[in-house]
Parts: sequence; C-alpha cells; structure tokens
Amino acid sequence: MVAAGGGLMNADSTKATADAEGNAKALDYLKGLLNDGSMKFAADLGSGWGGEAFGTQKAAMVVEGNWITGAMTNDFPTVKYKAVELPAGPDGKKGTLQFTNCWGISADSKNQKAALDLVEHLTSADSQLAFSKAFGPMPSIKSAADQWKKDNGPLVPFLNGADYAQGVPTAKGASDVVTDFNGKLGSLATGDPKAILAAAQKNLEALTK
Repeated sequence: MVAAGGGLMNADSTKATADAEGNAKALDYLKGLLNDGSMKFAADLGSGWGGEAFGTQKAAMVVEGNWITGAMTNDFPTVKYKAVELPAGPDGKKGTLQFTNCWGISADSKNQKAALDLVEHLTSADSQLAFSKAFGPMPSIKSAADQWKKDNGPLVPFLNGADYAQGVPTAKGASDVVTDFNGKLGSLATGDPKAILAAAQKNLEALTK
C-alpha cells in the first residue's frame, strides 16, 4: 500500500487516508496474486508467521521485518537466503513499514534519575549494537547505523528502507483498528478491497474526531 502511494493515516496520524486510491490499487493487485496462487498467507501454509513458512521452505520468498534474521539464525541455520528491498510501486516509489518499541519511566518512580541513566545506557550505540548481535533486529538509533552496516553487510537492505519507511498510525485506538483491518485482509482473496478499506477509513476517522 505504501509503495502504491497509500497508507492508513497521514504522517502525524491526524487524518485517515485508508480510502486513498493507492491503497485500493495495492489490495486489488494482492488479491490477484492470492487468486492465481502466486501469494499465500502464512496460515494457509500451516505456519504461524512468515518467517516459519520461509524457514521451513514452504515459501520461496517472504515479506518480513529484520526480526526474521534471529529466527533464521537460531531456528533455520542451514537455510541460505538473501535480503533485498521491496520493489518500487507502479509510480516508481519505494515503500515499506517501520516498527519500534520504547523504554518507559514511571512518572511515580522514586528513582527517575537512575531509571533515566539506565535508559540512556540501553539506548547507547554500544548497547544497541550488542542487542542487535544477540537478538537480530537492527539498532533503532542512527548513531549505530554505520557500524551495523559494516558488521552486517548482507542485511543492509533492511536498514536502507528506513530512509523512506512509513510508521504505523499512532493515534489513540489505532492499534485496534489496524488489528481489525489485518483480520479482514485474511479474507482478501474473496473480499472486496474497497469495502475493507472503507471500514478502516470509518474506524480511523472516528479516532480523530
């Protein structure tokens, strides 16, 4: 959807954009792939997620975030693979999604200074690189990017996507809407893309009123 010029909300999550033309084009394209057998969801292959389908070689290609690298190393160490950026959309625009997590400090904590020191340590370049080496996902801070690229040459396409990645909606309640939207995508092969997007548009608009 992003590569086709779409997305669920604008950059600051103040306006719903699920009914954008690019989204409909993208879902129509994916529906075609599902119906001609070129694409399947992980569940249709008896797998819990895309990484499992890829690792067990039920799928020749998978669209996943770079958390898949840890699973491939730990669970499927003999499977050889290559990471590449997603192809550009119909207008030549590249698109991908980005996700992150955060460290939180309680407003009622009696040790806020110590907690802040800990968070600053955990988000330092050295710590982020250590986490990446231990668990797989790339660091979330730009200051660690150059070293990570040097250490993980074959995985650089994952980080290249950060330059044009679109974040998930951050409006309060958006995660529930996205969950519902993802659920409806499970029946995309027989469903109506515009109806699926219209429902998401209505639900997202309700969050911004």
